[in-house]
Amino acid sequence: MNILVLGANGFVGRNLVCTLHSIKDNKDRRYPEIRIDEIFTYDVSSDESELEIYCKKADFIFNFAGVNRPESTDEFMQGNCNFLGRVLTLLRDCENNCPIVLSSSIQASLEGRFADSPYGISKKAAEDLLIKYSEDTRARVMIYRFPNIFGKWCRPNYNSAVATFCNNKANDLPVTVNDESTQLELLYIDDLIEEMLMCLMGRENRVRKHSRYCAVPTTHKVTLGEIVRLLDCFKAFPETLVMPEIPVGSFESKLYSTYLSYLPKDKAAHALQTKSDSRGSFTELIKSSKCGQFSVNISLPGQSKGEHWHHSKWEIFIVVSGKARIDMRKIGTDEIISYTVSDEDIRAVYMLPGYTHSITNLSETEKLVTLMWANETFDESRPDTYFEKL
Repeated sequence: MNILVLGANGFVGRNLVCTLHSIKDNKDRRYPEIRIDEIFTYDVSSDESELEIYCKKADFIFNFAGVNRPESTDEFMQGNCNFLGRVLTLLRDCENNCPIVLSSSIQASLEGRFADSPYGISKKAAEDLLIKYSEDTRARVMIYRFPNIFGKWCRPNYNSAVATFCNNKANDLPVTVNDESTQLELLYIDDLIEEMLMCLMGRENRVRKHSRYCAVPTTHKVTLGEIVRLLDCFKAFPETLVMPEIPVGSFESKLYSTYLSYLPKDKAAHALQTKSDSRGSFTELIKSSKCGQFSVNISLPGQSKGEHWHHSKWEIFIVVSGKARIDMRKIGTDEIISYTVSDEDIRAVYMLPGYTHSITNLSETEKLVTLMWANETFDESRPDTYFEKL
């Protein structure tokens, strides 16, 4: 299959082209049904003579070309409708009735509050042009009226509030919100790209059977205030180490990925507070209000650490470098349970509630590195930690 992407250097186009190349090069193996021979890319800076060649060879076309912030309103119709008309003429001339995806906008809706805007009018004109072309040629067409799109590589200070907010928070710039209760319908770039791949496999989500209009099934309705509050939590993480609840597939997860993509290089790494003594060091890594915390413990050669127990708290120790002996004894008994673990036989050892426990570095020369997870974050007012020798 030869795929032509129009508007290939734009936000959506870049993400799609990168995904298509991953599939073509067999790096992304999630879609065995999609077989790609060539990927043709065309943008405003391309040689116009290439367009006719691409239209002859294309087996599938994605049209993400468009204008949304021109110098004059006449450019809306030129970029959003007339360019599509030129493409359709080339396809007619070479009798190529390949499928076409059109990127439109919710502003093209006649019921929308932007129905009379030059942008909305130009998008609606493009839709009508493609529908008429489909009626004449019986070509399979898919028209998407996208809401606000966000994700990596989206240009800030352009036409995405989310991109602007993420960029400004990441770079310590001010964020201005006039009405925190304003609600946006947001579409994440990866969800959009997934739907485009469904189109290639003939499994697009039509709004109605036989309709030429389609929709990405997953969008998120979020207020501006909620977005800013989440970004404040993300920004505070290097100081608090508290990771907010981020379920897989949630808006929070998608927003955090977007925020991270705007971090400058000096913020892509941050220092951690380490507590050290003669035995070694202890550093908290990540805390969570619902999933406990991760820490790293470094024990110097021959040193033992621990010798305490918990009523309810439990922990998991995983030695990732070195060799150690982990000892546990149930409170009120004399029997000691011992485990010898090392980086050559990585195992998870549970520190059982009601058992005093310790970890000893068995090496005389090398440091011992242990990852530790506790089911709750450490609270100095209620530490649930009691010293007792084994």
